[in-house]
Amino acid sequence: MSGHSKWATTKHKKAVIDARRGKLFAKLIKNIEVAARVGGGDTAANPTLYDAIQKAKKSSVPNDNIDRALKRGSGLESGGADYQTIMYEGYGPSGVAILVECLSDNRNRAASEVRVAMTRNGGNMADPGSVSYLFNRKGVVIVSGGSTTEDALLEAVLEAGAQEVNNLGENFEVICEPTDLVTVRKAVQAAGLDYESAEATFLPDLYIPLDADGASKMFKLLEALEDSDEVQNVYANFDVSDEIMAQLDV
Repeated sequence: MSGHSKWATTKHKKAVIDARRGKLFAKLIKNIEVAARVGGGDTAANPTLYDAIQKAKKSSVPNDNIDRALKRGSGLESGGADYQTIMYEGYGPSGVAILVECLSDNRNRAASEVRVAMTRNGGNMADPGSVSYLFNRKGVVIVSGGSTTEDALLEAVLEAGAQEVNNLGENFEVICEPTDLVTVRKAVQAAGLDYESAEATFLPDLYIPLDADGASKMFKLLEALEDSDEVQNVYANFDVSDEIMAQLDV
């Protein structure tokens, strides 16, 4: 899982940049609103909402913003948009497979923004099903590295359904089936461990190693995609070595 570890580390660094732009706050707030609309506003009965709120709090989203998103999603306050999840598929530099997950109330606008970001940055849109078969839906819990060891974490989550634990350096990554995500997250909490996030994601079956030029182009494309307010998540099957990451100073 080295490729995913690099990607996760890169996304963590990008999250700091995104937060400064205010982009991350907007995406996290949208997640809360949608989770509340789909599963109700009670966090005890809606684990997706619980995790969305926890992730927002970890990213320092103000409580007032969280509360308003919760009320809009629950129908207690007007102004909520009818967001839909839309998936787009494409190829990046060096044939990297890309899944783009949008949350939008305007399908045409979302498609246009994704297409522009792709074509202007060395990517190409692909037909539905062209690359999605290369990814699997998985649950991922990111646990703070300072709160435990790899062996202790594995012991805490194994019986809850965890399939593997990866060391990302500053954090650990616990992978499971999406249906076991809540159980694994609760096992982490029961062990008294601090976790950064718990969410369903897409993990690739194989990775394409990139050289410095390919990685630079790929990061430029990813930044353009994630800069769109329509885009919630981007998944890609590339791997960048530590040496190349150091060269690029990402």
